[in-house]
Amino acid sequence: MAEIRNYTINFGPQHPAAHGVLRLVLELDGEVIERADPHIGLLHRATEKLAETRTWIQSLPYMDRLDYVSMMCNEHAYCMAIERLLGIEVPIRAQYIRVMFDEITRLMNHLMWLGAHSLDVGAMTVFLYCFREREDLFDMYEAVSGARMHAAYYRPGGVYRDLPDTMPQYRAQASRNARALAAMNENRQGSLLDFIDDFTRRFPGYVDDYETLLTDNRIWKQRTVGIGVVAPERALALGFTGPMLRGSGVEWDLRKKQPYEVYDRMEFDIPVGRDGDCYDRYLVRVEEMRQSNRIVRQCIEWLRANPGPVIVDNHKVAPPKRESMKTNMEELIHHFKLFTEGMHVPPGEVYAAIEHPKGEFGVYAISDGANKPYRIKLRAPDFVHLSALDEMSRGHMIADVVAIIGTQDIVFGSVDR
Repeated sequence: MAEIRNYTINFGPQHPAAHGVLRLVLELDGEVIERADPHIGLLHRATEKLAETRTWIQSLPYMDRLDYVSMMCNEHAYCMAIERLLGIEVPIRAQYIRVMFDEITRLMNHLMWLGAHSLDVGAMTVFLYCFREREDLFDMYEAVSGARMHAAYYRPGGVYRDLPDTMPQYRAQASRNARALAAMNENRQGSLLDFIDDFTRRFPGYVDDYETLLTDNRIWKQRTVGIGVVAPERALALGFTGPMLRGSGVEWDLRKKQPYEVYDRMEFDIPVGRDGDCYDRYLVRVEEMRQSNRIVRQCIEWLRANPGPVIVDNHKVAPPKRESMKTNMEELIHHFKLFTEGMHVPPGEVYAAIEHPKGEFGVYAISDGANKPYRIKLRAPDFVHLSALDEMSRGHMIADVVAIIGTQDIVFGSVDR
């Protein structure tokens, strides 16, 4: 008798970015998956350990590099943890700016997810459309912080600076005629808020375009309907949060259930799925983009009408203004001490969580009163979702694993944190 045994293959790693640093060992019966074993650690960043050797403020830019698709959201949870330990109140204008940029970041994340997921499943055009919109969102990041991705814009006590009054514009080049240049700069004539306002007016039409290409597309539905089904009870038991949990029909969103900053003042809906498959999770994320756009519009209205400070006036936590730092000895000392020795955070422990685009992103911090964290532990949502890959893909075909990995929306900076 010939011995019949399962066939084991390596699925990846193929490329040093996105979900390319995942090594998946698949045990197959023909083309049907019997077991999926995710191997992680190929991109180990040691962020949690590095934080113990740097001051509280020096660890902030590491947060951008965790989930490198949702940069400011990572910073937000970290800043909230420090603020709770310090017991400081963030100015209301800074809270609105944070909420607005959290939602801009959610759009960036979901556009990256939609483009990459559709490309994985075989749709090319959506990827190009999504990246066209992400360019505008990157311009917003750059206008406010000077960096297109790793912004380090949120700071303990508020944000680094107020929104700029002018928007950077494209300059003349040999390859651009005057008419093309004028068209490119047409919506950049005013402030950053004007540019964001213009984007939010255009964006719902773009989402309609994505849905025209995908939502009723029979190939897309064949690849996603009934694939990777997770029941609501099982989703809760596995620790799912965010769109993965809401896709299974559980209405849980920290922005509504445990509101932080000014989310309790915002009007928006929580989209939920019905069947808990890849298609439902797609529909949930697409509707989340529309709701994020709604929140951003509310923030723009409020920010136009209400000027004010954007960071606390406590110079042991936040640096003084540069003008006063260059003319006043006291301010210079504060500045020097803050960026060399760092702030001393009172002893204690805290857990701060936000509704990150991928789910609940939490920062657990322990302070022993020194200028460095005693311990930082990060709760990454995609790490939890990846742990369910085996259960979600059993009994499916090899091609379905691609759709399941795509629907989980994993980024390895935070998985291998």
